[in-house]
Amino acid sequence: MISDPTNRAAGPSLDLERRVANVLIGATYLSLGLIGLGVLLMIAGGVSPLDQALAFDPGRFVDDILAGRPEGVLWLGLVAVIGTPTVRVTASLISYLRDGERPMVLVAAGILGVIAASVLLATGLGG
Repeated sequence: MISDPTNRAAGPSLDLERRVANVLIGATYLSLGLIGLGVLLMIAGGVSPLDQALAFDPGRFVDDILAGRPEGVLWLGLVAVIGTPTVRVTASLISYLRDGERPMVLVAAGILGVIAASVLLATGLGG
């Protein structure tokens, strides 16, 4: 009897992969849209996106977004770009935990640790 590769016992894992793929596609479009909107807001405000280096200030981040300031919108887009692969690694970690793949759980957890350390160091919150 020939097995059907589309009808695997790994249904939940395949389902998770499809959902994660859809989230990644949506997050990518959202990120690009936010960055584009931020650039348009800068141009509309008479500021060239190439002239000004905007520093990330976690204390002002939410206020900048709520006020519709270009830098807040740009940073939201960049945070989404950074967060998108993090979602993927987190989904992989969950899948590896479910499947009992201990070495891969350690790898995924290590990657998430590196991402967290990078964010902490880049924002100055790590020391």
